[in-house]
Amino acid sequence: MTAILTVLIIITALLLILVVLVQNSKGGGLSSSFASSNQIMGVRKTSDFLEKSTWTLVATLVILCMAYTVTNKSSSPEAKQSISEQKAQEAPAAAAPKPAAKPAPASAPAPAGTPATK
Repeated sequence: MTAILTVLIIITALLLILVVLVQNSKGGGLSSSFASSNQIMGVRKTSDFLEKSTWTLVATLVILCMAYTVTNKSSSPEAKQSISEQKAQEAPAAAAPKPAAKPAPASAPAPAGTPATK
C-alpha cells in the first residue's frame, strides 16, 4: 500500500511542478509562449483552469501524504515507538557498568633487577 501511495505522491508532485511552471507570473511565465495556441479557451479561462488545478493538486498531495503517514505508522510495530523511546530502551544495555580492573597494591615490591629509588 505504501508503494502505491509513494508512486501517487511522486506523480502528483511532478504534475504540480508542471502546472506551477506553466502559470502566468508577473514576468510572463511559460504560459506566455502558449498564449497564441490557446485561442479557443481564452487567456482568462486558461489561468482559471491552472489555478483550480493547482489547488486540486495541492489538496491531493496533502491527502496522499497524510494517508501515507497513517499507513506507514500502522504497518510496523517498531514504528509505533518514538525515537526517544527506542533510545531509552537501548541505553540501559549500553550503559551497563563494566567490571573495573583490579588496581595494583601500593606496597608491591619492585621487580628484581630494578634499582631502588631514594
